[in-house]
Amino acid sequence: MFFGSFNPVHIGHMIIAEFMAQNTDLHEVWMVVSPQNPHKKKSSLAKDYDRLHLVRTAIGENEKLRASDIEFGLPKPSYTIDTLTHLKEKYPNKEFALIMGGDNLATLHKWKNYELILEGHDIYVYKRPSYELGELADHPKVHLFEAPLLAISASYIRKQMKEGRSIRYLVKDEVLAEIERGKLYRNLG
Repeated sequence: MFFGSFNPVHIGHMIIAEFMAQNTDLHEVWMVVSPQNPHKKKSSLAKDYDRLHLVRTAIGENEKLRASDIEFGLPKPSYTIDTLTHLKEKYPNKEFALIMGGDNLATLHKWKNYELILEGHDIYVYKRPSYELGELADHPKVHLFEAPLLAISASYIRKQMKEGRSIRYLVKDEVLAEIERGKLYRNLG
């Protein structure tokens, strides 16, 4: 499970998803589009189904990646433990692991019921420069990876669009075409 606002999904997200799909023992990577992260402003988000569509567009025919709207029907804001509990009920024969950046691992102890997350799920962490991993880096359920990273963010991409600048090469060509076709992100913060 690779959770994110994906607002919009960009090349950095796709590199991490593909790296985890190809370089770990994970069978699939589900890119879970979060309707509302408890730590982000709703006003800066594109519509849920627009973001889901962009993730599906970015994935294309990649059979190891999957776009998920599992959180769309859950109470908001979304909490990871609640989503994982729901997934376990819906898919009792599947095991779910989390993919996160090292910056999130360092603050995992602040998440709702983080102990239950660690108890029941492996966590695949891609290290991020300039971020300490924190005390949980040595936990037996935490697996660390040196994934190729790009220093780009969705907020940077939205800023570029707001200022009328190109985002070519920051998102897949197909995603750019869908953003332009749907006139997405024109009036968001």
